[in-house]
Amino acid sequence: MPSALFCAGLGLRPAGGKIEVFQALQRLHMTIFSQSVSPCGKFLAAGNNYGQIAIFSLSAALSSEAKEESKKPVVTFQAHDGPVYCMVSTDRHLLSAGDGEVKAWLWAEILKKENSLILAGGDCQLHTMDLETGTFTRALRGHTDYIHCLALRERSPEVLSGGEDGTVRLWDLRSAQEVQTIEVYKHEECSRPHNGRWIGCLATDSDWMVCGGGPALTLWHLRSSTPTTVFPMRAPQKHVTFYQDLILSAGQGRCVNQWQLSGELKAQVPGSSPGLLSLSLNQQPAAPECKVLTAAGNSCRVDVFTNLGYRAFSLSF
Repeated sequence: MPSALFCAGLGLRPAGGKIEVFQALQRLHMTIFSQSVSPCGKFLAAGNNYGQIAIFSLSAALSSEAKEESKKPVVTFQAHDGPVYCMVSTDRHLLSAGDGEVKAWLWAEILKKENSLILAGGDCQLHTMDLETGTFTRALRGHTDYIHCLALRERSPEVLSGGEDGTVRLWDLRSAQEVQTIEVYKHEECSRPHNGRWIGCLATDSDWMVCGGGPALTLWHLRSSTPTTVFPMRAPQKHVTFYQDLILSAGQGRCVNQWQLSGELKAQVPGSSPGLLSLSLNQQPAAPECKVLTAAGNSCRVDVFTNLGYRAFSLSF
């Protein structure tokens, strides 16, 4: 079952239509007592009278392509029982002071805070789960058939979903509303009726999306819902990801495909499996020595690529 982690600090709220009223009352009576900029300069922390700290992405808000969502918190968490009167940042920590207490928060932990899990599958819905309580908090309905893939947008609380019904849908996780639908198979340049309409792979980078399956693997500009590049790959692709100035894809056949954004095939690197179902890029800065691409599929082997030019070795079950 496809799943994704979302870092928007989704907390428990009153159910149903009371959510909007509760949030409106909070905003009406809110006071922000303190602010502090992160060590990297890209994020701003603000503390309010409810004991909450909100983290805003300055880089997203200042972008020339910023939207209203870019000006909302990327993370919100309960820091104190009373107001957050003062905050200051060090190289590693965000320090916050309330009524008689001082707390220290690791910036690295704040910015990767994972409060909710997003799941989707055979019931045609996306579900959000609160990881602290294990309860399902929302169901997002719109797809009419099985959901194959999810992709979280990096700088906004939105998720993309692709399914058997041939659509890619963009969801706002704050409002739990569908905000955009792309019926990929209806675009002549990427339609392949003989393969079907299903969307089997999906990835996003800023305002761009790449998806494929029955329709051809295609790069889309999300704001205009426009296909900009159709990649000349005949076999349906099962996994796709952005990597620097390339797009990597895999599916039927044993090769990892490297695409230029213009649509040119830069390289095909063979692996050991006859068909590939998943790719994984390890780019964790804490372990630069483990920076690898791994590929797996129809075999007991996991191929390891220490660079994109060749398979270094394989792991095996």
